Amino acid sequence: MKNSRISNISAHRDSWVEINIDNVSSNVKALKSCIPDNMKVLAVVKADAYGHGAAMLAPTLLSNNIDMLGVASIDEALNLRENGITSEILVLGAVPVWALPTAIENNITVTSFTQEHLESCQKTYERTGIPVKTHIKLDTGMNRIGVQAKNAVEYIKKVQSMKCIELKGIFSHLANAENEEKTWQQLEIWENILSQVNTDGLLLHILNTAGVISSNVYKCTSNMVRCGIGLYGLYPDLIEQAQKIELKQAMSVKTRIIHIHEIDKGEGVSYGHTFVADKPTKIATVPLGYADGIPRLLSNKFYGHINGQKVKQIGNVAMDQMMFDITGVDAKTGDIITLLDESLPVTNWANAMNTIHYEILCHLKARLARVYTR
Repeated sequence: MKNSRISNISAHRDSWVEINIDNVSSNVKALKSCIPDNMKVLAVVKADAYGHGAAMLAPTLLSNNIDMLGVASIDEALNLRENGITSEILVLGAVPVWALPTAIENNITVTSFTQEHLESCQKTYERTGIPVKTHIKLDTGMNRIGVQAKNAVEYIKKVQSMKCIELKGIFSHLANAENEEKTWQQLEIWENILSQVNTDGLLLHILNTAGVISSNVYKCTSNMVRCGIGLYGLYPDLIEQAQKIELKQAMSVKTRIIHIHEIDKGEGVSYGHTFVADKPTKIATVPLGYADGIPRLLSNKFYGHINGQKVKQIGNVAMDQMMFDITGVDAKTGDIITLLDESLPVTNWANAMNTIHYEILCHLKARLARVYTR
């Protein structure tokens, strides 16, 4: 079964991204197997579900008993609403104070961590008569956004006393989930704050995919976890315990050969001739480049698969095209070269660039049509 995403992006190209919906469902089940049955799960679908297509994947996630969706901005939340997603949505990042009425109108929960936010909630309530649904963000060590620990108890109690806010939860974020000692330092701060306030009826969440996999879920006060990268079949960066559960990469990147030709020994390929043939070489050109999110830094450093054979990318990746060495391969124009799939993990690209796979996924651009398969 295949479904093309409905959008204003042309699907009439010979390059595309495939998302395996069954793999996403499998990953949800694998992650849920790590937590108690009564614990809720928030699926992080920010950055267009890490490049996988938030609006298209949301129904699959929700049908697999995901309780909430988490996004980075109010715009991302509105995009889900515009695509018919009616579930609870939490904006994990800062929402501009002028956007609070929009959040109320669209039943979107926002994050609170400043006095300015509280004042704006009061003004919004005076105009609308509707409390702002809110989760309080605590800074327990990430030092990004959030109420500082020394002010957290006072802030929580103040919010709980305000009619203009409907407090739904309290959360924080792990900065070093791969480091048990540093994680415990954050969890101790978290526990100390929560022990001093009334948390009845609130959603409490600090653990991400890494925290779930490393079993910290059993060691802290929480009733919900936030899963992001694991949903898409990739293990959290630097987590040694990651292999304890089986995750399946959901994303594949594929392209078709648009041209085949041969060059002689000594001829160069692409801009700057960073590849020079040391023998007669057969080259396949494909319509895919760094404008699609294929990093130019990967030039001459990765492989694809065609007709069951491994082929190397050669020459600098250009804006819209790149080349592969298909010497000795039985191939013709129109044949598919697979750049990423379960056998060609995105971590290979990340390792080659000394970065993290999260970044690679988010770089794959919208002009690559998304095709959803089972």
